[in-house]
Amino acid sequence: MSDLPHFGSNFLWGVSTAAYQIEGAVDEDGRGRSIWDEFSHSPGRTKDGDTGDVACDHYHRYRDDVALLADLGVDAYRFSISWPRIQPDGVTVEPRGLDFYDRLVDALLERGIEPSATLFHWDSPQALEASGGWENRDIAERFAQYAHVVGERLADRVTRWFTLNETVVFTLLGHGNGIHAPGKELGFGALQVAWHQLLAHGRAVQALRAAGASQVGPANNHTQVRPVDDSDETRDAAHLFDLVYNRAFLDPILLGTWPLAGIVDPVAHDGDLGVIAQPIDFLGVNSYNPQYIAAAAPGGEVPFDQVVPDGFELNDFGWPIIPEGFTQMLVGLKETYGDALPPILITENGGAFNEAPGPDGRVRDQRRIDYTAAHLAALRGAMDAGVDVRGYFHWSLMDNFEWAEGYSQRFGMTYVDYATQQRIPKDSFAWYRSLIAAQHGR
Repeated sequence: MSDLPHFGSNFLWGVSTAAYQIEGAVDEDGRGRSIWDEFSHSPGRTKDGDTGDVACDHYHRYRDDVALLADLGVDAYRFSISWPRIQPDGVTVEPRGLDFYDRLVDALLERGIEPSATLFHWDSPQALEASGGWENRDIAERFAQYAHVVGERLADRVTRWFTLNETVVFTLLGHGNGIHAPGKELGFGALQVAWHQLLAHGRAVQALRAAGASQVGPANNHTQVRPVDDSDETRDAAHLFDLVYNRAFLDPILLGTWPLAGIVDPVAHDGDLGVIAQPIDFLGVNSYNPQYIAAAAPGGEVPFDQVVPDGFELNDFGWPIIPEGFTQMLVGLKETYGDALPPILITENGGAFNEAPGPDGRVRDQRRIDYTAAHLAALRGAMDAGVDVRGYFHWSLMDNFEWAEGYSQRFGMTYVDYATQQRIPKDSFAWYRSLIAAQHGR
């Protein structure tokens, strides 16, 4: 590990997962149906008709998975809480759901691992979707009540809280083009959904603080935006994409402003921005690769085109591997927001590398190791340039249900045999364990 830079003894090392992607047990202990249950059971919505009904069976195997985390040597584990496990109908509290996360949190603490909980990772109760879901402003209040319930139960033991995960992806893929649940195709009308998520974030920050939570922030997806050429049309398209993808989900929180004013204006009430701009303790940043943007072709549905650039290695999802874009994205955040930018935690970074066990049972995922090492070096470069980054959570602890791609893409440092639920730590697992130990001087 001597070839990797040192991040300091207080730097936080972790991994991330999400409830619907790993838990399974969708009909147990009173859990209600989520929008992803509904979506994945709709024909043609997911690859091969895959669902999260069983996933990694983490609900039953969480103690084994906590043992994996302890073996990995992480400081913290970022997991998400299933809203329909806590409020099956979006209103009524199910004690058995709270009990499960009680057990998980206690198991983590017993192993010296900091519980880092995400309130919402895309699996809202289907019962709320039936009344408009995230298009309905009332969901922000429902979410605040949910945050209050969970905070009252767990805030005394959960180290840090993430309110909503990747509001931009949930907005654009779930409500803009319908690729993800709930499968709506609202185009730019989806930015009303974005506004309601931002409002829910602010209300959740208030609720968590009232419950005693001391470390609270969002987990946003951010990307460096690169125009494919220097034409005015392309630069205008890239600028608009940056506003829609990055700034619409950060300016309201950090600056109390809406960057698309006069372009797309959501229906807002007086005081909304004040609620959204609650002080946060950190900014969670999920990032995988830059986005290359071209001007839209005539007749296009949106005024920009996302393109895959030539000349770069791709992961198995088809995403380009461009570590320097990681540095430039983080430096760009610092340049844009200055003193308004709180300390950053990298809450997701990784790639789909689909290596399977060899004849000896070993999973040689050198490409994941190379990707992670390069991005950690890029992260150190951003820190050296003055960006205040306090921790890194790799995506993901284990292979899991990869949303619309089902089980076809593997992001984990642990291989999951879905037929047997056997967990096989990959070469990257051993590499990351050694990295963490070396960083902490162990």
